[in-house]
Amino acid sequence: MAQFLLTKPMLSFQTAALVSLPFSLPFLRRNTRIRISNSLLSSLVSTSSVDYSPPVRSKYGGIQLEETVETGSEKSRLDAWISSRMHDVSRARIQSSIRSGLVTVNGRAVDKVSYIVKGGDIVSCTVSELQPLRAEAEDIPLDIVYEDEHLIVVNKPPHMVVHPAPGNFSGTLVNAVLHHCKVSTFTWLTNSGSLSEEGADCSDEELDVFHVDQFPTEGNGSRVSEALVRPGIVHRLDKGTSGLLVVAKDEHAHAHLAEQFKQHTIKRVYVSLTTGVPKGHSARVEVPIGRDPNNRLRMIATPSSSNRNARHAASRYKLMEVFAGGACALVQWRLETGRTHQIRAHAKYIGVPLLGDEVYGGTKNMAISLLRRKNPSHFHDSISEIVSKLDRPCLHALLLGFKHPYTGEFLQFSRPPPDDFSEMLDFLESITKGGSEG
Repeated sequence: MAQFLLTKPMLSFQTAALVSLPFSLPFLRRNTRIRISNSLLSSLVSTSSVDYSPPVRSKYGGIQLEETVETGSEKSRLDAWISSRMHDVSRARIQSSIRSGLVTVNGRAVDKVSYIVKGGDIVSCTVSELQPLRAEAEDIPLDIVYEDEHLIVVNKPPHMVVHPAPGNFSGTLVNAVLHHCKVSTFTWLTNSGSLSEEGADCSDEELDVFHVDQFPTEGNGSRVSEALVRPGIVHRLDKGTSGLLVVAKDEHAHAHLAEQFKQHTIKRVYVSLTTGVPKGHSARVEVPIGRDPNNRLRMIATPSSSNRNARHAASRYKLMEVFAGGACALVQWRLETGRTHQIRAHAKYIGVPLLGDEVYGGTKNMAISLLRRKNPSHFHDSISEIVSKLDRPCLHALLLGFKHPYTGEFLQFSRPPPDDFSEMLDFLESITKGGSEG
């Protein structure tokens, strides 16, 4: 099969199974859900020992770079070129520095991250300072799937934001983890404006290791000595997405988990309900993803030739079951990259937006119309009633696997979808069964 360059979208169909899962379709259904212990749910596979010696990352605010682009080198985006010279600074932070006016080319300030530099250009960059944000511990229940002294695996409920951001300082996963770990307050430093409700300005591979000042509870009114620690948000799930997420408890764990995400060795499997049925039993979607120029809160899968800010993104999907006369489908996804809203953007691109995804085209009105059109009239009232209750995209992070940053063992965890997803799945199955009987 021909391979396409990044300037062309790639959608390759395959007959092989996407991934071998340790459970069958009934595992996803609410009425057959089995509650089992963490020790049974996790699968521990021994691997050979690995020598872990991570570089220590530090606060890079104020660090300067002044260098001439090598004569004869290919033209490059400004942010990409600086990133190639400052390996320990995230791409997101370099972009923040550019937008803040801290980068010049040949003595002139440049605030466009996509500015093209060429051989002979003199580039000067000062890394932007981090801005303090504060998070308070909150007594919020957590579904802890696994925990040891180095990390926690959490089953995140839908509607929970992963970490605080301007306008969203409470009720987040970070607030809950602080309480669970008995730390009263975090004040961490991050790029000004780099965090939104769902962290949409950077992908999993380019998350900063947040620098945190920890202030233990002041029982006697005097402040206990401060200690520099690192919080453990290694990757994100969208606010509406439920499922598994790993949180590191120390810098060593964070650095190595982050490196696994960067190298795409983390095993991540998602399940979704889609509006419509994707073509083929399974396929690989390789279409760059960038920010939608018409809506800053939305990403768009598009050939890079038409969106210079689009970045390489690859997903694999497998069709698990078709429901309701082809109106909906249960689809399994595996990510090769970790772009913001990647599954949602790729699903929209191939014509099957996620059921309940009002941002990416899988609206409730569209789903109701499609379901009513493809199914007998005696289902129409219940279709409108059930689908109208959806308040998030039907997407769940089903399986998470990674090497333990200290032992080198491969840990694998799975959790079934929450009730809203399972109830919708049950409903679609009942329509399918009723329609075939009719």
